[in-house]
Amino acid sequence: MLSSATLHSSLASFHLFLRHQQPLHSSSTLCLCSAVNDHDPLATTPSDGGGGLQPLPRKHNYKPTSHQTPLSPEDKVRILELSLVTKRTPQFPGSIFVQSPGDADVASSLPPLNTLFRDKPDHADDVVDEDMLMRAVEIRRNVTAEIFREALMKKGKFGIRYAANLVSSLADFIDYVMIEAATMKRQPEFSDWSFNLRAKTVIQESEVVPLIRWLKHNSQSYIRIGKLISMTKGNLKSIRLLAEWLNSVRVRGEFLGSVMLRAGDNIFQRSVEELDEIVEYLESKGVRREWMGYVISRCPGLLCCSMEELRTRVAFYVDMGMNDHDFGTMVFDCPKALGFLTLEEMTQKVNYLKEFGLNNEQVGKLLAFKPELMCCSIEERWKPLVKYLYYLGISRMGMRKILVVKPMVFCIDLESNIVQKVRFFQDMGIRNDAIGKMLVKFPPLLTYSLLKKIRPVVIFLMTRAGVTQTDITKVIALAPELLGCSISKKLEVNMKYFLSLGISIRQLGAMIADFPMLLRYNIDVLRPKYQYLRRTMVRPLLDVIEFPRFFSYSLEGRIIPRHKILVENRINFKLHHMLASTDEEFERKVVAAVDRRIRFESSVKARTLSGSLLIKCGEVVPRDSESPDCSIIKTESSCSGSEVSISPSLTESTI
Repeated sequence: MLSSATLHSSLASFHLFLRHQQPLHSSSTLCLCSAVNDHDPLATTPSDGGGGLQPLPRKHNYKPTSHQTPLSPEDKVRILELSLVTKRTPQFPGSIFVQSPGDADVASSLPPLNTLFRDKPDHADDVVDEDMLMRAVEIRRNVTAEIFREALMKKGKFGIRYAANLVSSLADFIDYVMIEAATMKRQPEFSDWSFNLRAKTVIQESEVVPLIRWLKHNSQSYIRIGKLISMTKGNLKSIRLLAEWLNSVRVRGEFLGSVMLRAGDNIFQRSVEELDEIVEYLESKGVRREWMGYVISRCPGLLCCSMEELRTRVAFYVDMGMNDHDFGTMVFDCPKALGFLTLEEMTQKVNYLKEFGLNNEQVGKLLAFKPELMCCSIEERWKPLVKYLYYLGISRMGMRKILVVKPMVFCIDLESNIVQKVRFFQDMGIRNDAIGKMLVKFPPLLTYSLLKKIRPVVIFLMTRAGVTQTDITKVIALAPELLGCSISKKLEVNMKYFLSLGISIRQLGAMIADFPMLLRYNIDVLRPKYQYLRRTMVRPLLDVIEFPRFFSYSLEGRIIPRHKILVENRINFKLHHMLASTDEEFERKVVAAVDRRIRFESSVKARTLSGSLLIKCGEVVPRDSESPDCSIIKTESSCSGSEVSISPSLTESTI
């Protein structure tokens, strides 16, 4: 019989054999243990008095050892997870495999990993199990992500949520760390290191944690930080170099991340010398140094252009007659006009603008004034707008005027902006052809807000200025410029001034309907003309109510000179006949009036002489018969002696 000591020594020898031999499956191990128990014929019992333990035979999980059963997919995944985990999992009684790769027995307790990727471990030439291989890579990626998250939390002092969000946006960098850590194993000095230690070394040497802390300090979100790090393709130092260069050209810190992301994939491969060359060339073409930060912030794609391409783009605008000043201001106003479009798109848009009758130099001046035109689509914006304007009866020359006077019209949306305003005018009762004339006469009308500008002015004219519903369409059609006036600073001030003169609201509404531009003049222009009309010309207020266009004529250029002519010739005209005529017509009217006055005075003198002769002859002339001879026949106006006007000198062309 074997003693208990002998039994224990045999079990210890078997345990050492398991540690130094090829790992076995759990079923084989249990089988061997059961076999040892079965071959102990001298097992003692408590009744024998030996005090030993009697082993119980294990038959319930016995399997033959003649062949090994392949591992199931679940067992393979379990083994992979146990071999790649970073933290020690809790041990429990009866566990078969060692639960942490950091333990000393991990190499002997787990089956070789190369046997997990083949259907038959005994044959090395079998096909690799792709699913298990991808599963192993995924587990390794998760381990790398966990290591990186711990580095962010410990060294970067980031919170759990921020670190998790940042790791989720750095998938490419996680793969980079995983590949670099696997590559390090080929080097002799790192061959004995574990994967976790190699991954930590890669993260530490890349200095990614201080870089993330610096980017976060510069107001960059974790999503933007993840994209920037992924764009560098491992060259993380290029981010700091590019950021320092952008600061040197006055790019604001809050725009650094946006500029680096929108510049292009090759921005981190460009040297500082290449970037300086681009800036110096733009500065030589009229773009000021202090503008560079703003220009680069709005169009970072300029930094990725080659010098040959940049020179071609600049020559495209210079050939249209732009000087350095115009080109510099154009780039400052709209940097995308230089670096966003392709040369083919730029040529197509310039050719389309020339179809409105503009030559090359005129297009250059137009683009220098409104470079945003180059950012508009021909098919989506310009062609629908041209068709709609043609529907309103606007000719090509009218469209050309709109384009030259207010090119912004060709940049705004048609459906949500222009169509809504045209429908509003149509609802007021204005015909389409009249609307077209309004737009040609005053193109900025299409750029005003319908709810904040146009509608309030129309309501003011109808409710406070005395314009009737019948006359409002006439007022708007004749003077669309009124819709661009400020109610509080212009219209209401003029309205109060006319009411202070004694004009009623009804009379003011009639005056506006007769001359809608009346409310657009400044008070400093109206007051001197009115004072001259009342004090010098001695005309009644009714004359201004009947002829409100009086305020449109120049005080020094027309009103005073013509009034002096009337006084010198002792004649008088109504304001309409006095002012609303050319110089030649006015001279003919004066000559005719003077001739009538002379003939009238001669006839009066003749009758006076005949009457005096009759008195000398002793004839008494009845009083009733003297009245026709001595009557004073008035001229066209009873106040010809003195005239007063209130408006300052303002010519018709100025108004």
